[in-house]
Amino acid sequence: MHCGTTSDLFLRDNLEWLARATNWAKFTATASLGVIHKGHEKEALHLMSSYLPKESGPGSGYTEGGGLYALGLIHANHGAAITDYLLSQLREAKNEIVRHGGCLGLGLAAMSTHREDIYEQLKHLLYQDDAVAGEAAGIAMGLVMLGSNSQSTLNDMIAYAHETQHEKILRGLAVGIALVLYGRLEEADAQIDALAKDKDALLRRSAMHAIAMAYCGSGNNAAVRRLLHVAVSDVNDDVRRAAVEALGFILFRTPEQCPGVVSLLSESYNPNVRYGSAMALGISCAGTGNKEALSLLEPMTNDPVNYVRQGALIASALILIQQTEATCPKVKDFRQLYHKVVSDKHDDVMAKLGAILAQGILDAGGRNVTVALTSRTGHVNMAGVVGMLVFTQFWYWFPLAHFLSLSLSPTCLVALTGELKMPRLQIRSGAKPSMFAYPPPLEEKKEREREKVTTAVLSITAKARRREAHSGKESPVPAATSDAMEVDEEPSTSTAAKKRRHQLLVQKRPKRKHRCSR
Repeated sequence: MHCGTTSDLFLRDNLEWLARATNWAKFTATASLGVIHKGHEKEALHLMSSYLPKESGPGSGYTEGGGLYALGLIHANHGAAITDYLLSQLREAKNEIVRHGGCLGLGLAAMSTHREDIYEQLKHLLYQDDAVAGEAAGIAMGLVMLGSNSQSTLNDMIAYAHETQHEKILRGLAVGIALVLYGRLEEADAQIDALAKDKDALLRRSAMHAIAMAYCGSGNNAAVRRLLHVAVSDVNDDVRRAAVEALGFILFRTPEQCPGVVSLLSESYNPNVRYGSAMALGISCAGTGNKEALSLLEPMTNDPVNYVRQGALIASALILIQQTEATCPKVKDFRQLYHKVVSDKHDDVMAKLGAILAQGILDAGGRNVTVALTSRTGHVNMAGVVGMLVFTQFWYWFPLAHFLSLSLSPTCLVALTGELKMPRLQIRSGAKPSMFAYPPPLEEKKEREREKVTTAVLSITAKARRREAHSGKESPVPAATSDAMEVDEEPSTSTAAKKRRHQLLVQKRPKRKHRCSR
């Protein structure tokens, strides 16, 4: 939500909540500062100084690793000034968590530089066979050698993928191999064929990612046919999901085609395929407000499988980013849906994660950025595509969700003179203000104070009370509730006195004369 705004008020105002974060949650929270300060390179080291590794005494590995990851996010794709610092920190790091953050940060800062010294350092860490550091090293190797199609690099990565027993390292290498083949089109076919025939499902999944990267934005029919075939034929659910997701990367230049391609897959019996179709719609139709795509996603928000709901919520936010009620009336309904899922205490955690991410995506960058996989001139945005691919890997490893910030691009008009200086000028827009209106802020529900209600008095009761007051009688006092035994009161007069009084009354009473009837 605050990507690139430098506004970290939420973290400052909620330090107690932030202090409760432990382990990888602390790592991710620290790395989020890199998303907030994205692009602000001059003050980066000063801002992150309290989170970076220090020579004096050991610090928290999770905080330091998150700090190095944050530096990479700040300098993503243009980190010449910070690359050597990150490389030195990575060489000195002994903690696997610091190495993990250092690898991700270095990969981001040195993206597509093809520097051999950085690649060798990352390969050295990979060969340590440490699962945590190895996963990040695999991704970072792909980032550094992005689009190089280097045969030696691919041979190293594939050979080690066959040797290692760690699934985490395999996952990192699967993404890294795909990144090396970025934008190579038919040149990558031989490598993709070899990976697609591998008996290891993780390497077959790497082939699907490789198709997505090699043919990104091309709309290639042969690639689409191949992905559709794998989506319905492979025995592994993860491979099928990756194949369907890859369709979104190939078709993002022609987003109107994607709903027709994945419409049948969105109704598949396999929940992994349904999830993949939701993400494909989100990737290809990002920022378009495509009504057909939203109509396919709406029933998936009520899917019986929670991770399918998660994918549908995230995809809907990707499509609706920077859409207003004037341009797309469904925005209001989806906002209410996100709020309902997040606030429902009984809803599943996976669906809640999807709704929280969706809310952040919908209001990304203070509502001043959009998801841009292409530039304004129609060329593929390399950093945006790479960020989106790694973002989809949050399925396995949630700290990778921060890579989405690479896909966000500000929507603004920048005027320049011939000397590349910004002139002072005013621009008049003919559009209605409602076209660009911000949605109203959420209001917290205020608890109403309960007023004391006066008890109703019936008219009969009121009359009875007035009568008692007039006669001087007080209303009967309720008996005290005590545990003592009730005792009858003694009679005021004795029984003998009563008998005498009765005899006197009988004697004084006159005798009646009875008449005889004849």
